[in-house]
Amino acid sequence: MARYGISSVISIVDDVLIERVRKHHAQLNGEPFAPISVREHDYRAKRITAYLNLVGLLVDRQIARLKSSLFEKGSEIARYFEMLPDSSPVKELYTRMLQTADAVKRSSMEDELRSHVIAGDIDVNVMTKVDKSNTGKDKKPLPAEFSDAVAAMRGFVDSELNSSVVLSAGLNMRLFGYMEKSAGFLPGPDGRLKKKVILKVSDFRSASIQAKMLAKKGIWCSEFRVESGLNCGGHAFATDGYLLGPILEEFKEKRESLRDELSALYSAALKDKGIEVNAGPMEFLVTVQGGIGTAAEDAFLRERYGVDGTGWGSPFLLVPEVTNVDDETRHLLASSGRESFYISDASPLGISLNNLRNSSSERQIRERAEAGKPGSPCTKKYLVSNTEFTKEPICTASNEYQTLKIAELKSLGLPPAELEERIGRVLEKECLCEGLSATAPSRGKSKERAVAACPGPNLAYFSRIASLEDMVGHIYGRLDILGAGHRPNMFIQELGLYVEYLKKEVRKRMDSMTAKDRKYLDDFAANLKEGIAYYRSLIPQLVNETERYRDEMLGELMEFMEELSRIIVPVEADVPVPAAGANGR
Repeated sequence: MARYGISSVISIVDDVLIERVRKHHAQLNGEPFAPISVREHDYRAKRITAYLNLVGLLVDRQIARLKSSLFEKGSEIARYFEMLPDSSPVKELYTRMLQTADAVKRSSMEDELRSHVIAGDIDVNVMTKVDKSNTGKDKKPLPAEFSDAVAAMRGFVDSELNSSVVLSAGLNMRLFGYMEKSAGFLPGPDGRLKKKVILKVSDFRSASIQAKMLAKKGIWCSEFRVESGLNCGGHAFATDGYLLGPILEEFKEKRESLRDELSALYSAALKDKGIEVNAGPMEFLVTVQGGIGTAAEDAFLRERYGVDGTGWGSPFLLVPEVTNVDDETRHLLASSGRESFYISDASPLGISLNNLRNSSSERQIRERAEAGKPGSPCTKKYLVSNTEFTKEPICTASNEYQTLKIAELKSLGLPPAELEERIGRVLEKECLCEGLSATAPSRGKSKERAVAACPGPNLAYFSRIASLEDMVGHIYGRLDILGAGHRPNMFIQELGLYVEYLKKEVRKRMDSMTAKDRKYLDDFAANLKEGIAYYRSLIPQLVNETERYRDEMLGELMEFMEELSRIIVPVEADVPVPAAGANGR
């Protein structure tokens, strides 16, 4: 996608897969390939560096080829400009060039257009909590700089890419400490940053805390990527009932004060390092992603909240030339309705995960359990964390853990219904190391490898497998590839997910409620109600939507308010209930 000016993010967790993919694309493009063995010193970082350098080389080559192609129907350069939004001044120049008959003028305009061709960013993602410590050949612990996340970061820093690392999943002081020591994130003589930092966050508070921590270390956050807590793909990090609209409102209100505060901290840190800095404040971008489904929603986010960009992720799972998804899973994604997309406890990390029912990975889990071999072989060990039964951490999705845990549960003499329910929770864990990477080597076929998928629930409303032109055209409002049924506004979708999440949390705590639990649930519900009130005031501003659309949105808000009022939080056992009006209520 980079050759068309579209930015994307590469996960750099799985160096085993990265090495396989590097070999494939090196051979495919006539590039030399020297394997990097696990016996080599710092092999994980070296594999990642080598792969990212190859990606950068191939994208540069694609851009050069695109720039030299002719402006004719179906050419790479024509495709580049035709996919731009109609509002783009460059697209306007392209349209005028096509209408120009004078050969000299047309040639001049073609040269100008070629100068506007830029590649999309090749960014990477590091999940900060996926940071297993490692041991050497002698089984002795390696120094901290060889942990999974730190080694991955080093692989990115040592690469030739001029791009960003997206940090997700929260704080990791070991990783932040390594970044502070790395010259890669410091400004060059011209003040520019070759390696930038993007923080993926779900609320303003977490953004502020992390950015201040990094600024004090001399690391600037170039972008806050605000993601819906639940209406997104991958892992779902629920806020305490804070909804996306109010969160974006807070970013809008506090953006300048945060910029000034971070700039002061950053400048002071750089001076301590002996680096000259500009007197003026630094700048950062604020972008948003998670559940955007129409051009109107995209435009509203930009206009109402002043965001600098939007992210569309899950819909590209339906575009064969963009994503490595096997045929079976892609057709399942395209044909599944809303009930097939759900938030699960399948992740071994203990974090909620967006999931797809009846995937080949889910079927494999059932088959293994029915055969008396629960769980999966654990070969890559990226998600090992549990030490209930072993000295060394193991993964809760592994056969080893699930066999031991199920045996323990069976020994407790639990009532049959409770035993079945608790065993079900154990069996729900999926091997994401294999499941999420299985589709890349399968080359469209999934008969030999079980594939896991973690799309955002918004994908349920997209109706078909699409070309890149169709998907880009949908994003820019040139055509509509949504299904015929009713699709709620993205804010309403997220609200519904949060109400369901609250009900699930109430059920989970029903038999062991504490005062702390009750306060959490009460505050969660109160924040949702405040969010509903905010959206009621926002509806009249949706001027690009029809009156019927606005009326339906208001009706859906009121239905959720009524549903919230019916959620009864039980009184905690043996703990006095606060009097009415306590805790500021």
